Amino acid sequence: MKLHGFYFITDSGLSTKPDVEAVTDAVAAGAKIVQYRDKTLPKKEMIEYAKRMCAICKGKAIFLVNDDVEVAYESGADGVHLGQDDMSPLEARAILGRDKIIGWTVHNVGEAILARDMGVDYIGASPIFSTTTKKDAGEPAGIKLIKEIKKAVDLPVAAIGGVNETNVDEVISAGADMACAISATVAKKDITGAVRYFVEKFRR
Repeated sequence: MKLHGFYFITDSGLSTKPDVEAVTDAVAAGAKIVQYRDKTLPKKEMIEYAKRMCAICKGKAIFLVNDDVEVAYESGADGVHLGQDDMSPLEARAILGRDKIIGWTVHNVGEAILARDMGVDYIGASPIFSTTTKKDAGEPAGIKLIKEIKKAVDLPVAAIGGVNETNVDEVISAGADMACAISATVAKKDITGAVRYFVEKFRR
């Protein structure tokens, strides 16, 4: 499967539904990448939830785990998404193997070049816009960060941070291969409809 299209991320603190149900809705709506993100549950529970989500995504969407390489490994996920303060992509690769997908959040072109040199499969450019989902995300870089990264490295780029219905067209026009919109999807009563809106944007 290609790293392209709408990228759905769970958030149990914001979601109008339990994470497994939200993932079911997102995949049904056409999300191409799903990331399980949870900062609260014990690891054992996370692995069980991840296994269920992995089964839902099988053959339909790429399933990734946020931050935790062990949960990704034990659940059979397609890969992991790492932040700058998480395990090194090189360490993650040694554990997960060559066939798994490793994404890495970057905040500037220098980090994007480092990501490429470490064999990362895709880059999460963050934060593009102001976001309330991640309190420590830093100052928004704007869509220029997407353009700069696409010019510097030949890797798929996911736009992260503050993406919503009013700015997703800008993000796609800037060259983003994927877009993540957490608040604009999981917090909605109709998660399926909200996800479908973004999915359709990538089909045009």
